[in-house]
Amino acid sequence: MHGSFTDASGWRPVIGALQQRGYRVVAPANPLRGLSKDSTYLAAFLKSIEGPIVLVGHSYGGSVITNAATGNPNVTSLVYNSGFAPEKGETAAELLAKFPGSRLTDESAAFNAVPIPKDQGAVDLYIKPDKFRDVFLSNRLSAAEAAVAAASQRPATPATSTEKSGAPAWKTIPSWSLVGTDDRAVGTANLRFMAERARARTVEVDAPHAVYLTAPDAVTDLILDAAGAPSLAHTGNSTRTIAALSGAAAAAVALGAALRWSARGRRQSSRA
Repeated sequence: MHGSFTDASGWRPVIGALQQRGYRVVAPANPLRGLSKDSTYLAAFLKSIEGPIVLVGHSYGGSVITNAATGNPNVTSLVYNSGFAPEKGETAAELLAKFPGSRLTDESAAFNAVPIPKDQGAVDLYIKPDKFRDVFLSNRLSAAEAAVAAASQRPATPATSTEKSGAPAWKTIPSWSLVGTDDRAVGTANLRFMAERARARTVEVDAPHAVYLTAPDAVTDLILDAAGAPSLAHTGNSTRTIAALSGAAAAAVALGAALRWSARGRRQSSRA
């Protein structure tokens, strides 16, 4: 499930790799109206899926899958792709500030707030264009590409980072985690802390927050591992059908994305 400042197009390299291996892929949008609303939306969507499900969340999308998967017996694996994995009662804002590394903790410096006319006192948040390339891309993409990303953001309300999380699905569902070692949005140290706490099978990659853009093969391999399928380095046919729920702008990268798969046979997996 994707998160703030993005849409469902940035997973194209990952989706393409899965489709080439015979998996069915879908990419719905995240409302970005608040953790409770977004999680309720995804939970309802998941109930329409038959068979085992793997959820993959990028950044804020990690918070959404953590809540949406709770109590759903079909969800067999969670994959956090530079994603939040909050404990009950925690907020994304608190996790950003837990250890140094995030450049989003100073809201006045990082965000532009635009009033929502129909909701008195409410605002939509956008990353300041001059901050986007450094914070989300660690300057790994060109200034021109970053400018497109900054211009095509989808806004999020403050409730995406200030609402407290509910009972975490990672306490009962095996999890995987990909940590970018140059993550300046969530912060690498914060990602490591959450991955260790969730006892996730963790892979670290030299990458920015938008790891699915700069290292899509590593992201795809982690998803395949969670799905019990051969990695891109192996050959062979698979009988599973995977559907991916994703979200991240092709250029407008941001706080979150998720992938969902459904398979014909339920995979038995153990927690790391």
